[in-house]
Amino acid sequence: MKNSISLKNFRPAMLFNELRHVWLLVYWPIFGLLFNYVESVYKPARYFEMHCALDDVIPFIELFVIPYIFWFVYIAGMLAYTFFCEVSSFKKMMRFIIFTYTITLVIYFIFPTIQHLRPDVFARDNLLTRFMADFYAYDTNTNICPSLHVIGSVAVMLCAFDTKRFSTFGWKMAFGITTAIICVSTVFLKQHSVIDIFAAIPVCIAGYYISYWLTQTANSTVILTSAVVKGKCK
Repeated sequence: MKNSISLKNFRPAMLFNELRHVWLLVYWPIFGLLFNYVESVYKPARYFEMHCALDDVIPFIELFVIPYIFWFVYIAGMLAYTFFCEVSSFKKMMRFIIFTYTITLVIYFIFPTIQHLRPDVFARDNLLTRFMADFYAYDTNTNICPSLHVIGSVAVMLCAFDTKRFSTFGWKMAFGITTAIICVSTVFLKQHSVIDIFAAIPVCIAGYYISYWLTQTANSTVILTSAVVKGKCK
């Protein structure tokens, strides 16, 4: 399969050839339904509160709404770019997301969590605090550990590192810093405890091992085996 594709002269048969990686996107509606179930329908006997001393030191800063919301563009943008331009990186990113998001959903079912960090009253009244007030009303404070915002941000960063376009030092720094800011935005907006960030780390490490390290090792083995076979045939 080519590492870039074009929709010019699209034919349905392409969905089973050049565009067969499109089927990986089916995971998103499945995840959405399961996440909605665990959030709105599933009623566990108890929730485990996520809180640590550091949470009480971190202030609420509404400016972090910007990177927090940018997270949605961050993920969608990388998926869109790699879907068309760097298919191998798209497939690795989707494998990472499928693995880590599924593990996280399982954790939400067997270890339901909750946080009580959100401020009752905002110290300032502005567009951003009003947005957060509405967001709090929409978004529940349950099923927070590990943080999907953190896992999703790391998914984009690792994918960027894997691409050819974003493989330079400057781009890696940009994606690394952006990912870090998005991660800390979750605690400055009182959407997550610091614990939720650290809990996401082992999930991401496992996802990297499954989606990137094993793939790279398998590819290296294939290349080495091919070279050995060619050498013997000379």
